[in-house]
Formats: sequence, structure tokens, C-alpha cells
Amino acid sequence: MLKTIGQALFSTGLQYPKHSNLESKGEDYEVRTYEVTNWVSTTLTGMELDPAMNAGFRRLFKYIQGENERKEKVEMTAPVTCRVEPGAGPACETTFTVSFFIPEQNQADPPKPTNPEVFIENRPEFTAFVRTYGGFSREQTVREEHLKLAESLRRDGVPFREEPYYRAGYDSPFKLTNRRNEVWLLQ
Repeated sequence: MLKTIGQALFSTGLQYPKHSNLESKGEDYEVRTYEVTNWVSTTLTGMELDPAMNAGFRRLFKYIQGENERKEKVEMTAPVTCRVEPGAGPACETTFTVSFFIPEQNQADPPKPTNPEVFIENRPEFTAFVRTYGGFSREQTVREEHLKLAESLRRDGVPFREEPYYRAGYDSPFKLTNRRNEVWLLQ
């Protein structure tokens, strides 16, 4: 338990999903292809990203602390992603799917969640355009970085999917410096 809490608080020794870097047309983003992987996820709807991230993180943290059929503790990983599927209009709710990557030792047979709002998601291989930025990632920052990434891809004539987009965070809220955040758009 202390190891998992230490990983969550200080972002040290975390496993990441495997990916390969492809050649990018721009210097302000990367192109990555992620392998097929399992993630534990939860979906929320609302008007704001930050409250959804907080509620989703809490649900998933309970899962890795043993709220699953085997009552098994699962190591913390990074990044914590949030798939953002905007609503149809400005006053419409957005769908947020918050996810933790399942560590390698649990990939083949992840413990089944006992919370009906938590599920195992099998992500097929995908290619993402990735923009990295520092600091604390709040909703306004995510929106700005998402728009910058889309502008860069348009500038370079690179086709991409407008929606959904992803927010990815690698650090604990207790880490104050050298923070790593990303926004992803899919190919």
C-alpha cells in the first residue's frame, strides 16, 4: 500500500504504456503509436473537466487499492488519461472517460472491478499526435494546448480526428516542479 501511495503522491517508478515514436512534420508535437493495452476506466458526464477528473481519479484509485473481485492491489501507472467527447452545443454536457493504464503484470488478466461505474477498457493500437506542456494542468490550459496542437497539425497539413481528444497527466498533484502533461489528438 505504501508503494502505491508513494507512486501516486510522487510519480516515481511508474509504468507507462508502450509506444513507438514516428517522424513528425512539426517540432511542437510528437507522433506516437501505442500498442494494444488494457486500461481501467470510468465515464462521467458534466460541464467541466476538472471536477470530472477528480471524481474519476477517486473511483479508479479505489480500484487499484483493492476494490475489485480479487481484492488485489494494483500498481499505480501513468499517464492518467481523460478522453473528452464534447457535447453537441455550448450548453450540452461533455462525456469524460478517465483511465489508468493497467500495469504489465496485470495486462493479461486484470482484476474485475466491483464498482459498476468502473470497467476494463481494451484499447486497440492507435496513433496519437501529442503536445507536451508543463505546470499544473487545469481546464483552461488543456483547452489552450488542445487548440495549439490542432493549429500545428493544420499548419503542417496533417489529417487528424477533431474529436475526441485526450488529456494525459503524468504527475501527482504533490509534485510541484518539472510537471509533465499532454494533449492527444488521434490520427
